[in-house]
Amino acid sequence: MIQFFYENLPESVNTDYKNWLEDIILSEGKKLGEINYIFCDDEYLLKVNQDYLQHDYYTDIITFDYVKGKTINGEIFVSLQRISDNASTLSKDYEEELRRVLAHGILHLCGYKDKTEEEEKGMRGKEDHYLAKYNYKQS
Repeated sequence: MIQFFYENLPESVNTDYKNWLEDIILSEGKKLGEINYIFCDDEYLLKVNQDYLQHDYYTDIITFDYVKGKTINGEIFVSLQRISDNASTLSKDYEEELRRVLAHGILHLCGYKDKTEEEEKGMRGKEDHYLAKYNYKQS
């Protein structure tokens, strides 16, 4: 089950994304367990970053991995404020940038990393692949 929660924000994310996110999991040969997306602002996510990861900087996403075997479980914290800023900086559509970040969290739970240049390139390729699948289904 994929659930959306909101901290310090009104509900504002399209719940239709849940089916697409589940499709990503299944396409990666995994099973859906419990995934909680927690949408928040920059300050809330900064506090999570400081308290749990000892990092003192803003980020758009933090993923806590509770995967068991092939069953995908986790908590994914997402700063909608950071996504908006990043979309503007990158001259991207807000909804597309949001979908990229939502997929990014799922891909981390599926085992993809992005610490090295090679891993990051692989992650971007997967994100692009699933964004294209989303766009194809919508047309």
